[in-house]
Amino acid sequence: MTSSIPVAPPRAAAGSALQAVLLDMDGTLVDTEGFWWEVEVAVFAELGHQLLEEYREVVVGGPMARSASFLIRATGAKIALTELTVLLNTRFSEMIGRGVPLMPGARRLLAELAAHKIPTALVSASHREIIDRVLLSLGRENFALTVAGDEIERTKPHPDPYLLAAARLGAEPGRCAVVEDTLTGVTAAEAAGCRVVAVPSVAPIPPAAGRTVVGSLEEVDLGFLRGLITGMHRPVH
Repeated sequence: MTSSIPVAPPRAAAGSALQAVLLDMDGTLVDTEGFWWEVEVAVFAELGHQLLEEYREVVVGGPMARSASFLIRATGAKIALTELTVLLNTRFSEMIGRGVPLMPGARRLLAELAAHKIPTALVSASHREIIDRVLLSLGRENFALTVAGDEIERTKPHPDPYLLAAARLGAEPGRCAVVEDTLTGVTAAEAAGCRVVAVPSVAPIPPAAGRTVVGSLEEVDLGFLRGLITGMHRPVH
């Protein structure tokens, strides 16, 4: 299904100005990647299978269908993909029901973007039910719109989620700054033509032309994101 948020008219170009900021959720703004792995380990243990640590780097960043399919193939578990997807989402939703910890620097960055009225979107491969629960901790008011993985036909690593978010904010993808923590998300944002800063969480993100990599969200502020658009920041590895 698709969101009912209307597409905004294109914003007037202002040189090389930043037009919007598009943010990933799990592992970028909230420290939930470990939660996902904990749920996956527990569910497969109940199915009689032990997940190897090496699987974690494969499944990090979703989308759910890809991650769940991989784990079924890797373990040989006798469970349907649809059944496993519902089970994992239900368990994860229960886990985060009491709130989720924000990544260092997340609250400050969201407050700064809101104070300067920068159009901001949350773009996640997680399902709508999960996003809505996490928004209780992040603050729904901090986002002009949110894009969930189960609301579009193709989610990350395809560019569709970021292209959709940019279009609905009336922004050009090349003037959108994206913050991601996984290679899956970075691949999606770069394919959309956005300017990307990677903040690796579980797995390292390899260097690439034009890719900016930092060690923590605490290194990212509005000035930094504007610099991505103007070209003032050279890629950091």
